[in-house]
Amino acid sequence: MTRAAEVDRSAATAGESSASRRLTVWMSALLGVGAALVGLLPWLLQGLRLPLQNLWALETAPDEMPFVLLPFSQYALTTEIGLMVVGAAVAGLLARLLRSRMPRRGVLVMFLSLIVVQLGAIVQTYVVVQGGLQDRSAATFYLAAVTGVAVLAMLVGIAVFWLIARAPHAGALIGYAMAAVALAPWLGELAHPLTNQQFGAVGDFRRWAASVLRWVPAILVGLAVGWCGIRSVGRVIAVLVSFGLLWIVPALTTAISHAAGSRVYANDLPEMASAGLGVLRQAATMPEIVVPPLMVAAAVAVLVSVLMQRRSATVR
Repeated sequence: MTRAAEVDRSAATAGESSASRRLTVWMSALLGVGAALVGLLPWLLQGLRLPLQNLWALETAPDEMPFVLLPFSQYALTTEIGLMVVGAAVAGLLARLLRSRMPRRGVLVMFLSLIVVQLGAIVQTYVVVQGGLQDRSAATFYLAAVTGVAVLAMLVGIAVFWLIARAPHAGALIGYAMAAVALAPWLGELAHPLTNQQFGAVGDFRRWAASVLRWVPAILVGLAVGWCGIRSVGRVIAVLVSFGLLWIVPALTTAISHAAGSRVYANDLPEMASAGLGVLRQAATMPEIVVPPLMVAAAVAVLVSVLMQRRSATVR
């Protein structure tokens, strides 16, 4: 009886200790806000100055442009996507890692906090940019386009959050892969203000970043695939989808940057679309561009899978 009482007391103590480590609703909200700010970190480090606008009403120096929470510009579309999706992925990962300590509706509170910050950033930037653009149809279309990209990025981030936070392994793998391919432009923007003394011009840095950061999504997708494994049909499908994202998203990013970032096509939307599709076709079908990242991801996945199997065998 004495031993049974000791076991009961130990269990009760463990339960109380676990309860004392549980997060509160306010902590969950703060985690959501913090994750959104982590996503915006590269832009925060760059000073929050709106990039120069081709359709700005008044001639303004770069250091006199207004402060905005997102870099609305046709030259920063992939950056917008990275800022929103990475923040959502950070929030989803925190929710998954801390799910045993989350209060009731804690994940929902974290999600709502994340969305409030991101939606607030979109609205604030929209209002500021709208107030400074020229009063013409081209400016209206431009603002609608860059705002639409930000909203689309937020919607992708919502999917990433819930896949990582709540989905089983197969769904979580797709969420991780979506976050991984968005991480490269995010890292590029994060590193630029830290290395601008070395590289000087933005163009020089971005050429360097393109050659280095292209491997980051491949490594991360490989890690996620190795963690997920292929022990069910659903996981096999998730692996194929992940490799598909690793294949097509970088090509799509290159196409968007080429078409939207060229002044030659600024007033000719059909020509812009045609140029973008041409670049997409080339970037998605050239073996020297497509194959190496896929091979790196596959090699990392195999290595992680082997290490996990050995660890499991050692534990037994």
